[in-house]
Order: sequence, then C-alpha cells, then structure tokens
Amino acid sequence: MTATVERPWVQEMVVVHRVFRRESRWLPELVGRVAPGDVPRAAALAALAREYVKGLHDHHTSEDDLLWPKLLARVDLDAELVLRMEQQHEVVSHGLDDVEALLTSWERTADAAARDALIAALRRHRADLLLHLDEEETSVLPLIAEHITPAEWAELGEHARSKTPRNKLLFLMGALLEEATPEETARFMSMVPVPARLLWHLVGKRAYAKQMRAIRSA
Repeated sequence: MTATVERPWVQEMVVVHRVFRRESRWLPELVGRVAPGDVPRAAALAALAREYVKGLHDHHTSEDDLLWPKLLARVDLDAELVLRMEQQHEVVSHGLDDVEALLTSWERTADAAARDALIAALRRHRADLLLHLDEEETSVLPLIAEHITPAEWAELGEHARSKTPRNKLLFLMGALLEEATPEETARFMSMVPVPARLLWHLVGKRAYAKQMRAIRSA
C-alpha cells in the first residue's frame, strides 16, 4: 500500500495574495478621492498605505529568506523560474520605495500634483505586483506543493505573522477573511488559538468591518 504524502496547504498563499490584490486596487482609488488640501484624510491614507507596504515587504522577505533557497536547492530544472521570482521581488520593492517617497510629500500638504504623482506610482506598483503574483500562483505554487514540507510551509507563515504587531493581528485576520470562501475560512480558523478565535467573533469581526467602511466610504 502506497503511503499518502502530506502536502502543504498552498491555497493559503492565494488567500494572502488576494489581500495585496485588493488593497493595491483600493489605494489609488482612495487617494484619488482626496480633495486638495485635505491633510487629515491624506495622513490617514498615508498611514494605511504604509501598513500595506510593510505587509508586502514582510511577505516577500519571508519568501526570500525561507522559500526560494529551499526551492533552488531542490528544483534544478526550475531554477530560472525561482530566480525570476527573486528578480520580480526586487522590482516590486523598488516600486514600493517610490510609493513611500511620494507618500511623505503628499501627506504634508495633500497637494493635487503630489496626489496625482502618488496615484501613478501606485498604479505602476500594482501592474508589477500582479505580474509577479500571477506567475507565482501559476508556476511556483505547484513546485511548493511538491518540494516544500508542511512543517517548512508552516514556518514560512509563522515567520510572516511574527512581524505583525499583536495589536494588528485581528485586523490581519479580517483582511485575510474578507474574501475567503467558507472552506478557506474554516481552514484558517482551525489554525487560530481558541482565545483568539473568540476575540475575533466577539469584537474583531465588527471592528474590522467598521474600520473598512470608514476608510472606503469617505
């Protein structure tokens, strides 16, 4: 009888990617709604954008440190693909640097020209990001399922979560579950400690929805 080989739950990365796809779509739209001179609103969105930038940097750093070296050692025929993933990370990182630099000037004055330059940078970033995410999901996730163990996959997720401040964990859960299917939600919740699960249902879910309404309806 052939033993069943346990595989990592790579759909987890697809759900994480949905967050970055969604927020990279929302950010230029929200920035574009800010009236010239509305410094409080610009400051609020700049803070949100920096959270997004940090989250994406942390996600990619975790892959750079814990995923690509293992794949390069195990999938010789696909080394070019893995190296291309690393190069795409660099492109995305440079685009995020441009976004951060423009955020600094825009949030101080909410100037219309600075706003428009920021929107252009956010749209360039999104184009670079989607190119990377599409290829990663299509070509790399099957390699991960075959060559990365569940324990190694869990380490990757924990490494990324460890970079999230404790007071942001419920927000992160909300971001992940916002567009998750019932099956994906059940899988994620099964990995969450019972106290955190209760906290999410008691306060986190409503708090996340309220915060998103405030951000996206303004």
